[in-house]
Amino acid sequence: MRPFALLFLIGCSLLPAAAVAQQAEKADPLMLTKIRDEGMDRSRVMETAFYLTDVCGPRLAGSAGLQRANEWTKTQLAGWGLTNAAVEPWGTFGRGWDIEKSYVAMTAPYYHALLGAPKAWTPSTSGPLKKSVVVVKAATEADLDKYKGQLRDKIVLTEVANPPKTTFEPDARRYTAEELKKLTETPAAPTTAPDTDRMAARRAQLALRAKMADFYLSEGAAAVLSTRGGSDGTFFTSNGAPYAADAKPVLPEMEMAPEDQLRLIRLAEAGIPVEIELETRTLFQTQDLKGYNVVAEIPGTDRKLKHEVVMLGAHLDSWHAATGATDNAAGCAVMMEAVRILKAAGVQPRRTIRIALWGEEEQGLHGSKNYVKNHFADPATMQVLPDHAKLAAYFNLDNGAGKIRGIYAQGNAAVAPIFTDWLKPLADLGATTVTLRNTGGTDHLSFDAVGLPGFQFIQDPLDYGTRTHHTNMDTYERLPADDLKQASVVVATFVYHAAMRDQKLPRKPQPPAGKPQ
Repeated sequence: MRPFALLFLIGCSLLPAAAVAQQAEKADPLMLTKIRDEGMDRSRVMETAFYLTDVCGPRLAGSAGLQRANEWTKTQLAGWGLTNAAVEPWGTFGRGWDIEKSYVAMTAPYYHALLGAPKAWTPSTSGPLKKSVVVVKAATEADLDKYKGQLRDKIVLTEVANPPKTTFEPDARRYTAEELKKLTETPAAPTTAPDTDRMAARRAQLALRAKMADFYLSEGAAAVLSTRGGSDGTFFTSNGAPYAADAKPVLPEMEMAPEDQLRLIRLAEAGIPVEIELETRTLFQTQDLKGYNVVAEIPGTDRKLKHEVVMLGAHLDSWHAATGATDNAAGCAVMMEAVRILKAAGVQPRRTIRIALWGEEEQGLHGSKNYVKNHFADPATMQVLPDHAKLAAYFNLDNGAGKIRGIYAQGNAAVAPIFTDWLKPLADLGATTVTLRNTGGTDHLSFDAVGLPGFQFIQDPLDYGTRTHHTNMDTYERLPADDLKQASVVVATFVYHAAMRDQKLPRKPQPPAGKPQ
């Protein structure tokens, strides 16, 4: 039987129980009004976002910026009256990394400043460089042979795989009613096997990049300029070397705006001498190799239920070419605002409410995975810890700065009617949709992998996928205040419901040991 169809049928078999649970849903209308009033009329979400972005700065894993954000959020949460606020280590991560100086320009055939940033975990240049360039085009390792002896003391220009194209589509958009309706429909089962060819091609591409990096270093090149794409002054950023403490050396490398990279390539290929002036100064943080999460609580008040926990969270780390506004200061600001709203509204939750701001998500969900492993269960063995039975729900936000339009039930059919009921008083804010579909790529998966009810909200895409996600344009200006206020109210309402209901949220069947996330 198709995996989704099996999951759907299992879910349907639970619907009678879910219907009973739905009938039992109850809430204090006055408290819901207080939550909305506090979140809409006295919001502090943009103030929080300002501190996370402009004040703390970029928050790459292990960086000084992430350390600043960890300490600031812990202090802020404690100042709002949350208890047990802490920067909690989850285990060993690796080296942190910071940029102290970054400059690149073309100085011949004329002077022009260029847009770029060092790739994460790459070393400094040996002071200011002024070098000529060599364009390297290689589809296979064998193609590198023709560049032997040509790269010494040169700056390598790599190919532009995705040149910018004129488009008449807007950068930003919201979900239409039709698109939201389609999300609620059961998706067709895949008619083909997983795209193993595509995955194999990706592995081959990564292997070739590693070979190229080794080749440039062995040939004595001075630095590398590359690009992952973008347009209109936007460029994507990533890491240029591993963060492991024992990672092997690489060359200094900068990621460039593709328009600048293409101009350099065109000039060089036309036989016009090109000279680049370049200096990067980067700092490896090796004094503390641990990774951290920030946690804080609103204690439960019900004698029978206060040992149970409702969690909400978002990842605090970001990439380094901007200040990580939509990815994911927005999610952190909303989750922090949600607990501030609950405190300000005077909620006395029956269950304990715990916020977690995750570290090192961008490198593989490390913060949330290890928190789950340390507190709830190890997905490799599925041997659960005592707190596994105490988690009522986990709610996550990490798809940009758009308003919340609903929630992914993550294949949990029994919880869908409960969420539908919770969304009814929020319909006028645009949050209406519950879908059984799964969504991936972020921290709720760490909970789902061990059978815990973890959920990600549906958000309007805005310009997350086109302009801000992992780019140099991910700044405070991309945060619409009204969207973040709305999202804060929706999250606070869901957390309130989960903390006050008589039972924990229904769970899916326990997954087998070793299930991939």
